[in-house]
Amino acid sequence: MADERDEAALRQYVEDMARLYADWGFPRMAARVLMQLMASDTGYLTAKELSDGLEISPAAVSQAVRYLQHLGLVERSAVPGSRRDRYGLPDDAWYMGSIMKGTLFTQVAKLAEGGVAAAGGRTTPAGERIAAMGDFYAFIQSELGGLLERYLKHHESLKQ
Repeated sequence: MADERDEAALRQYVEDMARLYADWGFPRMAARVLMQLMASDTGYLTAKELSDGLEISPAAVSQAVRYLQHLGLVERSAVPGSRRDRYGLPDDAWYMGSIMKGTLFTQVAKLAEGGVAAAGGRTTPAGERIAAMGDFYAFIQSELGGLLERYLKHHESLKQ
């Protein structure tokens, strides 16, 4: 027999996770919407359901889902028989979000090259700091593909 949902505890989880994400620099409303979708048994909710459940304005929902869609963490689909849309998590939301972040790593590494040149090269203190940052992000990017591949295998093994 499945455990019963504890709505109050689940709501607290949504808020705690959103706060943690916000502390890391993620927009707070987007984090709340993302975690509300995670906590939904269906995995998808309409804008009204998100607005009502989080007690936020429809405009805040709209802005948050637009941001999450841009990251590949939320998909929009039509509600059958209605003019409404619903928002849901793709099956591979974390994987896709990581890939999207990966493009940021490449961009930072590439921009760092210009910063190193502007600072007078790697032999200057500023140039070395900028180069070290670029090297770090280039390394992360080079490892990301293999890491995500290993995660997918690991995730599949947990389902069996």
